[in-house]
Amino acid sequence: MTQTPLLVTRQGAITTLQFNRPEAMNALDVPTAQALLAAVQAIAQDAGVRAVLLKGAGRAFVAGGDLATLQADPVQGARDLLQPLNQALLLLQGLDAPVIAQVHGAAAGAGLSLMLMCDFVLAAEGSKFNLAYINLGTCCDLGASWALPRLVGLRRALEIAMLGETFGVDEALRLGLINRVLPADELEGAAQAFAQRLAGGPTLAYGHMRRLLRAGLDNDLATQLQAEARAFDACARSSDLREGIDAFLAKRKPQFSGG
Repeated sequence: MTQTPLLVTRQGAITTLQFNRPEAMNALDVPTAQALLAAVQAIAQDAGVRAVLLKGAGRAFVAGGDLATLQADPVQGARDLLQPLNQALLLLQGLDAPVIAQVHGAAAGAGLSLMLMCDFVLAAEGSKFNLAYINLGTCCDLGASWALPRLVGLRRALEIAMLGETFGVDEALRLGLINRVLPADELEGAAQAFAQRLAGGPTLAYGHMRRLLRAGLDNDLATQLQAEARAFDACARSSDLREGIDAFLAKRKPQFSGG
């Protein structure tokens, strides 16, 4: 029976992307990668999307890449898988809308890499994490080598990447890999509320903020100050800044439009 490998739903300003291969613990195969790219391309063209939520169906978030894709021809299989996934990640990074991962069960291999590239991670109690690539005799992909040392530092990143050990939510929270831990039966509601909060915020400012914070790890101070000035100039031209100032002075909650 054929099923859609990625379910895309829209609720107000929130778009949810749900990996939908529960029988394979949502392992990423080529159709899933292509569906993710198509969905993210559509999101990138829709200014009405003000938050993106990633989650998985069944027992896991994403348990890694689909090994059957690599088994017959590892070289071509990897190329077919990574090309659309990498394009999707670059588009997600370029959005103004923040990206939230709702994680339960396992986030391993490519699933953990994908999680690391999100802005926020809410995880259910009992979730397990493993970068896992080294256990298969390969290096990481999907930006893990870029994101992981930025989150935990080089020494700890080397340990996570090269030992291939499984760790739980307490360790993930301590390391700063996730933001919050929720009881499993509260995860869905908490993630929706979190996404709704972000969707009501100043989306343009969010976009500049998320890009500035990432660029600041590479830029020198002078370059970063210039980037901040350009971004602030763009925000100063927005209706959201005027609304924010007016609301602050009037001692009311701002009603941001996202632009």
